[in-house]
Amino acid sequence: MANKRDYYEVLGVGRTASVAEIRSAYRKLAAKYHPDVNPGDREAEEKFKEINEAHEILSSPEKRQIYDQFGHDGPQGGMGDGFGVGDIFDMFFGSGGSFGGGRAPERARQTATQGSDLRYDLEITFEEAAFGVQKTIELSRQEACTACDSTGAKPGTTARTCSACHGTGQLRHVQNTILGSFATVTPCANCRGEGRVIADPCPTCRGQGRVRNSKQHTIQIPAGVDTGVRLVDQGSGDAGVRGGAPGDLYVVIYLKEHEYFKRQARDVHFSAQISFTQAALGDTIEVPILGGAEKLTIPEGTQPGATFRFRGKGFPDINSRRGDRGDEIVTVHITVPTRLNDDQRRLLREYATASGEKLADHSGGFVDKLKEVFTHK
Repeated sequence: MANKRDYYEVLGVGRTASVAEIRSAYRKLAAKYHPDVNPGDREAEEKFKEINEAHEILSSPEKRQIYDQFGHDGPQGGMGDGFGVGDIFDMFFGSGGSFGGGRAPERARQTATQGSDLRYDLEITFEEAAFGVQKTIELSRQEACTACDSTGAKPGTTARTCSACHGTGQLRHVQNTILGSFATVTPCANCRGEGRVIADPCPTCRGQGRVRNSKQHTIQIPAGVDTGVRLVDQGSGDAGVRGGAPGDLYVVIYLKEHEYFKRQARDVHFSAQISFTQAALGDTIEVPILGGAEKLTIPEGTQPGATFRFRGKGFPDINSRRGDRGDEIVTVHITVPTRLNDDQRRLLREYATASGEKLADHSGGFVDKLKEVFTHK
């Protein structure tokens, strides 16, 4: 067992991690290295086995306590070769073993296994996030094989009882130590712990009881979602094994960038460009809002950076049933003209004079002023 990696390292968690953190880390890694996601990848298959083993130990408070105390090799000092932490777990915590040579279990360990959870990343528009939308996606998942009714056996045939374990799905081993005889139970390699062997596999699912299909799946996106929100569609993940419950589908939301709007919590921000004349004299302009447009009155004497608020034109709170929405906040920016004709320039100078402003005389060009300097020397 010296070559085994530390279970905490395998799952990428600290030694003080809670059970919830351990399970969360396991689910992420299991989804990444699942054989269905990496068909034919031996390395991914080995990693999947490794994280399953680590999860089995660390998710059990009793097994974790012994692992934390003794590590992979179990208690040292006189227990003999080959007696490791796995034997300790079997001895005390019900893997079918017994202290002092008890009986092996009589029934097979054909337990149902829940299907894997799936993840789907979905990009939606601002408007779809603001008002909610129904989306149809292409979803690839494991589904129960209808040809064999999920048994894995060819239609018209049945699986036979495993001759190695006699249908128990487990093999019993007895070890003699200085503490006495200890019975340990391991999954049967001949039937992979199923207790039965399929002589004629179903040609549709190749004995797996499940088949991978791609189908259109409809999901409802509630109003108010934002980037990073995870929606759970229960029972829409992979089908379970041996009658196990299906996994769930997790839809992760991403909002497309909008041409005009920026989102901040439930509020929508928009920048409106107005002219100096509109700011000084006032005007009425049209600004876009989510799903339409609204008239905005610019008061006389509006200053650059002034803000105006449209109540209830933002995003709703996804966690509230009241339907309250945020606001749209419009910030005005004054556009300064870059080119003026003679009349515009004259009128602005007259305005400056009437306002008591003193402007530098820029009537002469730079070259003329340079000539004047050299002439006076």
